[in-house]
Amino acid sequence: MGEKSRLCRVWLGSETGILKGVSPARKQAFNFCETRSLSRDQEVRALCWGDPAETEVLVGSVNGAVRTFSTEKGVFTETRQCGGDAEEGGFTGLAVADLGLVTCVETGRLRVWREESSQPVVDVDAGASVCRMRQNPARRERVATGGKENGLRVWDLERPDAPVFTAKNLRDDWLDLRQPEWLRDAAFLPDSDKIVTCTGHHQVRVYDPATPQRRPVLEVRYGEYPLTCLSLVAGGQAVVVGNTHGSLAVLDLRKGLVRGCLKGLAGGVRGLQCHPTLPLVASCGLDRFLRIHSLETRSIEHKVYLKSRLNCLLLASQALGEEVGGEVEEVKEEEDEVWQSMEQVQESKRKAPEEETQTTKVTTTKKKKKGQK
Repeated sequence: MGEKSRLCRVWLGSETGILKGVSPARKQAFNFCETRSLSRDQEVRALCWGDPAETEVLVGSVNGAVRTFSTEKGVFTETRQCGGDAEEGGFTGLAVADLGLVTCVETGRLRVWREESSQPVVDVDAGASVCRMRQNPARRERVATGGKENGLRVWDLERPDAPVFTAKNLRDDWLDLRQPEWLRDAAFLPDSDKIVTCTGHHQVRVYDPATPQRRPVLEVRYGEYPLTCLSLVAGGQAVVVGNTHGSLAVLDLRKGLVRGCLKGLAGGVRGLQCHPTLPLVASCGLDRFLRIHSLETRSIEHKVYLKSRLNCLLLASQALGEEVGGEVEEVKEEEDEVWQSMEQVQESKRKAPEEETQTTKVTTTKKKKKGQK
């Protein structure tokens, strides 16, 4: 299993509790789980890297267990319980900080766990109905949370007494009615404190905690259906968003315009991630396919059917065909040698049965004419 796991460049979590690894260059998928003991309680809700070298994948399940999968050995090496109460809901985010493992559940319990302790060292109430928790890659001690009727909040886990930033809702509409809030996903823009979010009311917003204004500094609307997830393009000048009807779009964060749409999906998007260096974006969802689009040509580069509904994905920072490219070329060369060494078989040209019957009829008519004469 270690050889198979080392080939994988995309990791996905399914509703059935299976961790799936995909090698896009070979178009192969592998299941890493014990199929005899699968249950709905093991549904995978969140994935993250356990170390900077990307040799460990942390898998968060509905039952509150966080399993550690080794990409070098191809097996699960550790399982720890981080919660476990069914009333708390599933994980909405996993992250690894200097303080320890950071988890957040749907009821809003934001916790930090150390390896040597079974109790959390930090336990914060981030509000009810949390849909997503995201970590700041530049400042790993800071995370953003939000959900349904739960606005954007930024927390400093080293000083968790109060959020360092709390977003303010938009002003009332022209009927003096309060505008609903429904944050679905968020991401930190590189080289700045800005945060981009997408909502269940098909809005993409940008917040800037460095300014005294707590309301969004930019708002873009896309489509008519709820947005489910987003991912920043390399460079942070654009963002890719997906909605519940299987639409993907690239939005320009500088001008607030739609650059283009990515087609080919047939179900709601649940997982989305852009490659950190290459112009590629991977997506998965209810249609059970992993698709990798090119952001330059907007075409599908890879497409793999994975048999299960997919909840989340994790994309490696390496090139998708870095290690397997040479092996694929060697296999092709061996196949060419085999085909060249085979003897060519020449088939004899035979007349079609219709032509044969026609010729026989012509000869018989000629003989009858000669006999009559």
